[in-house]
Amino acid sequence: MNKDRIDGAGKQVKGAVKAAVGKVTGDRQTQAEGEAEKAVGKVQSKIGKAKDAVRDAIRK
Repeated sequence: MNKDRIDGAGKQVKGAVKAAVGKVTGDRQTQAEGEAEKAVGKVQSKIGKAKDAVRDAIRK
């Protein structure tokens, strides 16, 4: 596991919380920001996963 996967997971959690707060409070902007942050976290996690796969393939 690399830094991208860890940071991506953190952003997903933070985004989910922010989106939930926005939904509960009725603040559409906060909800949208949370959803966007969650999406960025997913992409970052996938980049980390790809890096891990490349690293593992090179080691074989």
